Amino acid sequence: MNGDSLYIVIPAYNEEENIKNVINDWYPVIEKYGNEDSRLVIIDDGSKDSTYSILKKAMEEKPKLIGLTKANGGHGSTILYGYHYALDNNADFVFQTDSDGQTLPSEFEPFWNERNNFDLVIGNRNKREDGFSRVVVTKTLKLVIKIAFGESLTDANTPYRLMESSVLRKNIKHVPDDFFLSNVLLAVIYKRNNQRIKFIPITFRPRQGGVNSINLKRITGIGIQALKDFRKLNKEI
Repeated sequence: MNGDSLYIVIPAYNEEENIKNVINDWYPVIEKYGNEDSRLVIIDDGSKDSTYSILKKAMEEKPKLIGLTKANGGHGSTILYGYHYALDNNADFVFQTDSDGQTLPSEFEPFWNERNNFDLVIGNRNKREDGFSRVVVTKTLKLVIKIAFGESLTDANTPYRLMESSVLRKNIKHVPDDFFLSNVLLAVIYKRNNQRIKFIPITFRPRQGGVNSINLKRITGIGIQALKDFRKLNKEI
């Protein structure tokens, strides 16, 4: 069989306003890139709205769409759930983005073109339209990573990343299954292991529907908890 298999992993929680557009946006990427075993995997994280119902209906018409559901565990654990699913199904490459419509499928091709040159190709949100609070989160995490690990990363938490599966399989073993900032920790592990990382600028739009759950109080809590968790994990990775 020619080509590489691509699994796109997207976590979703209470995204009934966005999920149909997200499916329609990203499904053509699966059809265009990768081989016939490629899949779009959307994981419903115990949503309280109709996210999973919409997802199930879409699966009837889209054979390469896989809809999974699980008990609510948060963004980080849901991403890891999707990564493990992709690896268990022998994906050659795993790409992750979010279900809020902030990222553009049209910017995927440069990432795919670099897949054999780097272990991790990740978006750099250098021009952001998603509000001041989200920018503060990124800057806070960058500082916390520097303090806890002594590593500098341009944008460790970007939900636009392509990973080669054999390297991801090794790195993911160091991430606890329920870890809240799993993508951040994975990026640190890639950097610490001197693995090949490339940042590519991407567009980052405002959330296309639903509610932004980030506020200053939560940012502070995330920063404090991240510093505690990262200092503990620093000895293990």
